[in-house]
Amino acid sequence: MFSSSHYRKERVYFFIGLALLLLYVSPLYILGEDAHIRVHDNLDSNIAWYKVLAESGQLKGPLHAVIPQVMNGIDRGSFGTEWSLIVWLHYLFPSMTAYALSQTITRVVAFIGMYLLLRKHFITEEKASFITIGVSLAFALTPFWPSGMLSTLGHPLALWAFLNIRNRDSSWKEWLTLALIPFYSSIVLGFFFLLVAVFLLWLYDGIFKKRWNVMFLLSIAFMTLIYLLIEYRLIYSLLIPHEISHRSEFISSRHVFAQSFRLSFKNFIFGHTHVHTMHTAIILPILFLASFLVIVCNKLKQNATFLFLFFLSYVLSLWYALWFNKMWIPLKSHIDLLNTFNFARFHFLRPLVIYVSFALACYILYRMNSFFKALSLLAVAAQIIVLAPFNEEFLYGSYYHPPSFREFYAEKQFQDIKEHINLPQSAYRVASIGIHPAIAQYNGFYTLDSYSNVYPLSYKYQFRKIIASELDKDDKIRTYFDEWGSRCYIFVAELGKKYEFRKDSKKKIKNLELNTGAFKEMGGKYLFSALPILNANDNNLELVKVFDHKESAWKIYLYEAK
Repeated sequence: MFSSSHYRKERVYFFIGLALLLLYVSPLYILGEDAHIRVHDNLDSNIAWYKVLAESGQLKGPLHAVIPQVMNGIDRGSFGTEWSLIVWLHYLFPSMTAYALSQTITRVVAFIGMYLLLRKHFITEEKASFITIGVSLAFALTPFWPSGMLSTLGHPLALWAFLNIRNRDSSWKEWLTLALIPFYSSIVLGFFFLLVAVFLLWLYDGIFKKRWNVMFLLSIAFMTLIYLLIEYRLIYSLLIPHEISHRSEFISSRHVFAQSFRLSFKNFIFGHTHVHTMHTAIILPILFLASFLVIVCNKLKQNATFLFLFFLSYVLSLWYALWFNKMWIPLKSHIDLLNTFNFARFHFLRPLVIYVSFALACYILYRMNSFFKALSLLAVAAQIIVLAPFNEEFLYGSYYHPPSFREFYAEKQFQDIKEHINLPQSAYRVASIGIHPAIAQYNGFYTLDSYSNVYPLSYKYQFRKIIASELDKDDKIRTYFDEWGSRCYIFVAELGKKYEFRKDSKKKIKNLELNTGAFKEMGGKYLFSALPILNANDNNLELVKVFDHKESAWKIYLYEAK
């Protein structure tokens, strides 16, 4: 039972943590479209996709529906399920408001979920509430991939529910939790891997402890079933594929074992862009210190869970790295699923593993003596301080200086372009050079180019004809397009893999070689170039007008294919 003083202190810590979370996301509400947020796999893709879907009239379209605005009609299933709450946020609210709400929901659920998990299953001592709440806050402040929603940050809450059911200490709350999380997460971007891990735990209980817990197994099946129902479009496309996807030609296994082991240590130490844990400076030294003290003090058995999680963290990094090893080539060449589904993402479990092991490491130090107790509390506070500068407004607004939301999508500038062309946007197709196609898509233009996770391989071959000469000039962009190709862009050898040239750029395109005939055959009429094309006439391109706007990051050179 809680003593009243510890209970009050824990409540104070909890509400302070919640207040700090709300303060953390407040710039998104205060600045609105003038806020600075992540571009990679965010502004350049997902946010525009949500808007295209919301305005397509096909949000709840049939299985064979297409979205005509993208790639001459891309399959509706490429935009995910309509049963995802983030889709509805973008349907009901302006994009930036939807983004702010999504950030808030995800971080608050992550905070509460990690707190419940630690408090119930890992650190039950009431005096250690600063550790449980502090680590929970740190976990919720990690710079997660925005469109992942609860795909990784929802793991603690789901594990809390699973472990309660496993321990036969559950109520309707746990089952409701497992039922609701799938509506704000993705099975392919995180929860497939947690469900596999929890199923392995069930197998472990059965084989080694002779506890074949039926309700525990049913809870895993229950959540899996809900995901399958929600992702019915994905399941349909896997079971009844009607076109070969460009993903079938993914080539990911290039590394020899030396490269794989280097990559495993890089991932173990620094993490991954889609699951930033920011554990290098504070957490990792604390984990090593706690491991050393456990071994020296011969307390291995008492801290077996901590040691297992610390070891598991590296195993997940090693698995991630080995997925790109050449040893997989024979299997990947015969089994399409190994190319189209990224099994390396078991490392998406690492945020959960790292922060639970961090909490346990701090608790180990906390129980040793006054010096280590102070060190553990200092480590928790230090990790929160380390994460504070990764607030998007601070990181992007003050450090990296990308365009703001308003500057990036440049709605007024593209409205000027639309009015100048003075044709229905569905009557012609455009492509972009030096800026992401998502910008044109966000502004209602019908684009031949796109960043898309799934589209027909036949379309990739057709589009490739436009840029074949440019790909021949540069092996890096040729490999990037031919062996991956999710960025189906107008690549220019002179620009490489850079997609954003702002209005202050002095760069000029001097030797462009596009197959304008192939572009026109696909319906292409206009090119939006962020840079002047000096040999436009050689490519049968005519400069129509240059567009600039004070609220835009770009200067757009509008070229018409002749």
